[in-house]
Amino acid sequence: MSIRHGLLALLERGPRYGSQLRTEFESRTGSTWPLNVGQVYTTLNRLERDGMVAQGGEDTAGHTLYTITDSGRAELRTWFEKPVDRTSPARDELAIKLAMAVGAPSVDIRDVIQSQRRHTVKAMQDYTRLKAQALIAVESGGARERDDVAWLLVLEQLIFQTEAEARWLDHCESRLIRLSTTAAEVGAAPGAAAPPTRKAPGSADGPGAADGPGTVARSGADAVRTGTAPTETAPPSARGR
Repeated sequence: MSIRHGLLALLERGPRYGSQLRTEFESRTGSTWPLNVGQVYTTLNRLERDGMVAQGGEDTAGHTLYTITDSGRAELRTWFEKPVDRTSPARDELAIKLAMAVGAPSVDIRDVIQSQRRHTVKAMQDYTRLKAQALIAVESGGARERDDVAWLLVLEQLIFQTEAEARWLDHCESRLIRLSTTAAEVGAAPGAAAPPTRKAPGSADGPGAADGPGTVARSGADAVRTGTAPTETAPPSARGR
């Protein structure tokens, strides 16, 4: 998340002071990514150092106002025009957790998957409920319609994300079950040859080489078994209306 560009976008609408920027940022995004005032002022100081904002006097209450500069507008235009880079994806804790759970002793990866699925499904339900509220707010045409539209777009992105995550979790469980079944069949076949191993770069051939697919299945996926339907757990953090 680019806090600096979010603040520049708000400053393009006119001078703002720190806590005002924080409030408007959270209103626009539905507090999905909450900020504290310290983050805002630290970012403003860096933007001022880089010549993208400047202090522009004070308001009637004595708050220091910040304004966007021409350099800041150019930076903002570049941000809007440039696609978000996906070649170096952010670390995903769930993907890392499942990767580490494969082969981990005393860990039933099926339990990890099903626990996450229950949470993901509940999150999807909560986001869908909030979307319905946001649609009502947008259609009413209130004074905060711009913020409501922005919040609606954020909510829909969260819904798409959770839907994709639920499908991926289903895929992971199916994949591991298939690998476990295949490994069991290979091991039970009379006179079956050992599964091939994959040699690590620069290493010698032999039993010490990197494990191949068959070994991966035995090391963690044999713990996978079919389970019960998911149940709901506590809701995720999201803005209520």
